[in-house]
Amino acid sequence: MRLWAKDCAGSTAVDYAIILPLLLMFVLGVADAGRLMWAYGTLARAIDASARCAAVNAINCGTALQVASYASGQLWGVDATPLSVTLTDAACGKSVHGSYTFSFVTPFVWVALPFGAGNTLTLTVNACYP
Repeated sequence: MRLWAKDCAGSTAVDYAIILPLLLMFVLGVADAGRLMWAYGTLARAIDASARCAAVNAINCGTALQVASYASGQLWGVDATPLSVTLTDAACGKSVHGSYTFSFVTPFVWVALPFGAGNTLTLTVNACYP
C-alpha cells in the first residue's frame, strides 16, 4: 500500500487530462470572440455602405431587394446567408436596418441558455444616410 501511495507515475497524464479541455475551450473561445467582433464590424460597415448606396445611387439601390443584395455583397469574410436587411424612409434620410445571426463554434455549455440552444447571437445594426 505504501508503494502505491508514493508512486507518481501517470500523474502528469491525469493533470494533462484535466487541464487540456479547459485550455482548449479558452483558446477556441478567444477565437470565437475574434470572429464575433469581425462579424459585427463587417456588418456595421456593410449596413453603412448600403444606407449610403440607397440614398445616393437610386439606380443600383432603389428597392429594398437591391439594397439587401448590395449589403450581402459588402459582407467580406462573413457568410451572408443569415443576413436580414430592411429599408425604410426616415426623417434622417434612407434608413437601413440589418440583423445577422452569428453562430458560435465553441459549445459554451455553461452559457448556452442566454444564447439559446444553438449557441447563436443576433447582431443588429441601424444606419441612416441623408
